[in-house]
Amino acid sequence: MLALVTDKIFRDSSGRRLIDYPRPSVAVDSALLIPDPDRGLLVLEVKRENTSGWGLPGTFLWEGERLADAVRRSLRVKAGVEGVEPHQLQVFDDPKRDDRGWVLSVAHWAVVAPDRLATRILDTTRLMPVEKPGRLIYDHQQIITSAVAHLKSRYRREADPDWVLGPQFTMRDLRRLHQIVAGRLFDRDVFRREMTDKGLVVRTGERIEGSRGRPAELFRRAKSPASRA
Repeated sequence: MLALVTDKIFRDSSGRRLIDYPRPSVAVDSALLIPDPDRGLLVLEVKRENTSGWGLPGTFLWEGERLADAVRRSLRVKAGVEGVEPHQLQVFDDPKRDDRGWVLSVAHWAVVAPDRLATRILDTTRLMPVEKPGRLIYDHQQIITSAVAHLKSRYRREADPDWVLGPQFTMRDLRRLHQIVAGRLFDRDVFRREMTDKGLVVRTGERIEGSRGRPAELFRRAKSPASRA
């Protein structure tokens, strides 16, 4: 019993050590989704280094590095984007997904307002419609599809859950944002009832001057930032 307690080399029930098992490389890839008023829902792509083709910003995990830190590093170095905190989406683990070897990817996603990409590297990045992202490496098309499906599900349940619009907004701006995410138009009155009757938004009692007509009513989300998923 004493030998088992003091032995620092872990062995499983078959007597194997951790280093006896083949292990994949771990990568992170991020789908940054941008709701653009003119072009619809876009995704940020980066040009591959030392070769042709495009893909999502990503990188391999360094020894001792946390996934979130690798994501921030990849966005900063590959795309010139900082201050974005993507969420984990899912693991893509098909052993044949990467032609360079056995690589699993921990995919991430984030919704980013267009003005937050002001620092992106223009020469090596591009914004593409999520429906037509072009030819991408590996399974990055699948990552985008999964991220968009997850995003649409969130926006069906909540009013602008990613706070693209800020703390207060008009119903018109909220409807426009949700239309971009959904990829279709909503009836103005039906959308308003959907938001108010389900308690997704709360009237602030304030109004804002518009370019025409009477001042527009301002709303806020029923959920606070701390309660966001």
